[in-house]
Amino acid sequence: MSKRALTTRTLTTESGAPVADNQNSASAGVGGPLLLQDQNLLEKLARFNRERIPERVVHARGSGAYGHFEVTDDVTGFTHADFLSEVGRRTEVFLRFSTVADSLGGADAVRDPRGFALKFYTAEGNYDLVGNNTPVFFIKDPIKFPDFIHSQKRDPFTGKQEPDNVWDFWAHAPEATHQVTWLMGDRGIPASYRHMNGYGSHTYQWTNADGEAFFVKYHFKTNQGIRCLSSEQAAELAGKDPASHQTDLLQAIERGVHPSWTLYVQLMPAAEAADYRFNPFDLTKVWPHKDYPLQRVGRLVLDRNPDNVFAEVEQAAFSPNNFVPGIGPSPDKMLQGRLFAYADAHRYRLGVNHTQLAVNAPKATTAQNYGRDGLMAANSQGRGAKNYEPNSYDGPVETGRPLSAPLAVTGWTGTHEAPLHTKDDAFFQAGELYRLMSAEERSRLVANIAGGLSQVSRDDVIEKNLAHFHAADPEYGKRVEEAVRALRED
Repeated sequence: MSKRALTTRTLTTESGAPVADNQNSASAGVGGPLLLQDQNLLEKLARFNRERIPERVVHARGSGAYGHFEVTDDVTGFTHADFLSEVGRRTEVFLRFSTVADSLGGADAVRDPRGFALKFYTAEGNYDLVGNNTPVFFIKDPIKFPDFIHSQKRDPFTGKQEPDNVWDFWAHAPEATHQVTWLMGDRGIPASYRHMNGYGSHTYQWTNADGEAFFVKYHFKTNQGIRCLSSEQAAELAGKDPASHQTDLLQAIERGVHPSWTLYVQLMPAAEAADYRFNPFDLTKVWPHKDYPLQRVGRLVLDRNPDNVFAEVEQAAFSPNNFVPGIGPSPDKMLQGRLFAYADAHRYRLGVNHTQLAVNAPKATTAQNYGRDGLMAANSQGRGAKNYEPNSYDGPVETGRPLSAPLAVTGWTGTHEAPLHTKDDAFFQAGELYRLMSAEERSRLVANIAGGLSQVSRDDVIEKNLAHFHAADPEYGKRVEEAVRALRED
């Protein structure tokens, strides 16, 4: 046997047949046209054409890593979730970071919210916590989400993001003023994924072993410290390395510098929600810490890079409706819409069996259900296994135990605005955020807003947006108005 045969493996087609020549296509004679019967050629070209799946409509540009979450503080008085049941308990996780508005080919160092999607591989099934690096968002009702995203992405005629579209939508969405203030401020461009916080953003529900319900907000505080980029620094970095955040995360983990975050929660007894001064389920608002202080839960650590970015980052699928016992939804309208939309997006992008992919499949338990067939079905249920329930053949059965406490509902069906609480308005918290900023931070915020708003072609759209900043804080509005006027007069 030759030395080559001893040290190499045989290249095969996908059906396992050995490939005789992988350098030359089969042809009709020397220099003749190629033959349709060349299985290896057709298989390679056909697979290459299908190697990319539709990119995410939002959060397309992403990075990810594996790690673990360790409980450091007792929270069993608030939730009976198994993975939070004892101090020292560790759970494997996968975290995907992303930008929101740009395409898969966009740069990392841009002014945009960042996705912070975390999958806990718990013994009771996968728990997906899908959030951002901001505690709030631009809108509070999911019916506006497609319109919002259309306004922020490429215009169908010009093929590029248009300031007219961006600011026109915000002119008609006063509730966006709080998030716009976040986005245009110093934290609008993180220096890396390691140097930013993560938030569940939405309000969720925890239920303890006695059935008591609490509404909860998640805060992942970076242990690396907050670091951000100015617009000028970001533009330079994006030109040098469009994949700057990916580069930083990959290299940090490879050299053994494992990024970590400390998880804190805010907990509100469910009975207090109705009379709280803000609507606690409004995604455009935060809960002040003086009302509901941060309580430490545990530590998140990332320590392993994916082996294949496409298989494990692009095909990672997160759905906020993947709850585990002890954790459930709240009446947060945006969360309610995402309970459907996220899972449906993955069924479109990846197929109905995307949960069988390694990055999405449970690791600490086994999925047992009656789903069968469909594109790329991989799991065999055993010969003679039934695909209906109930049955008389020892198939998996329901537990009768709800994951979380029930939510009381009353009133008439129909389209309703969210109920107003005593301090609910679209501008108060945006003004509070502005007043928390230093003089230098305010100046950079004003310059960032004016740089975009001054490019808008319609005066009425500019005036509507200026009115929002005036309503948030008189000084805020005055400074933005003056800065926009100065740029438009140049």
